[in-house]
Amino acid sequence: MEEALVSIIMPSYNGAKYIAASIDSIISQTYKNWELIITDDCSTDGSQAIIKDYAARDSRIRVFCLEENLGTGATRNKCISEARGRYIAFCDSDDRWLPEKLEKQLAFMQSHDYVFTYASYYTCSEDGTVNGIIIAPKKQTLINTKRDDKIGFLTVIYDTKRCPKMMMPLQRKRQDWAYVLKIHQKVGNAYAFEEPLGIYRLHPNSISHNKLSLVKYNAAVYQEIFGYNKLHSYAYLFTFFLPSYFIKCIRNKIANRRNSHIWQDFARRYSP
Repeated sequence: MEEALVSIIMPSYNGAKYIAASIDSIISQTYKNWELIITDDCSTDGSQAIIKDYAARDSRIRVFCLEENLGTGATRNKCISEARGRYIAFCDSDDRWLPEKLEKQLAFMQSHDYVFTYASYYTCSEDGTVNGIIIAPKKQTLINTKRDDKIGFLTVIYDTKRCPKMMMPLQRKRQDWAYVLKIHQKVGNAYAFEEPLGIYRLHPNSISHNKLSLVKYNAAVYQEIFGYNKLHSYAYLFTFFLPSYFIKCIRNKIANRRNSHIWQDFARRYSP
């Protein structure tokens, strides 16, 4: 497998409680040719001290700090602009990767000549207790993702050799979904590595718990990416997005029960 450099994008904002575990999961990767780019969005909880300490101990970690709070889109964009790797990957400051994440996913991409991939992942509670699994659909098209985002952003990797790196929209929420749509527009389909490769942390107030409260942000994605007017955006949202979202929720619950032995076994072996 080609040992190409991977640029890992990590936004930081008041994540002092979790960010050390996220960085440790990157450092523990069996694939070693990576750079971790962290941009802090004016944290007030000591996050900057934590990430600067890691950067002082590992030259592969580079830290930038914004002068004003601009939101996750701008924070990720600063990281992307500084990225030097052939591959771009994403890990938020409260999520974690499994040790073989990069090694397995890059081998999958290179062996199949894929440009854009994602993977299944585990979910955990706020305290880090693993409590479920999300099985990634084998393939996603632009239309699939337009109707509802089924790609876990913490698992996304794309190849900048065939899809030049792009900046994110600056809207405060759902910019990760908008970004995935932009990649689809450039390269077409995305393909899944079906084994879980990450752990997504669920918070009581997280997007995953409150997607229906983000209707206006979801509609804004259609305006930003597809140029729809407001009426068209909401019409598409209620006609296609919401039915697809509810079906996805039901399928995820069924899959979670069917695969409970997998995540329960992992939970027994894994300690936060």
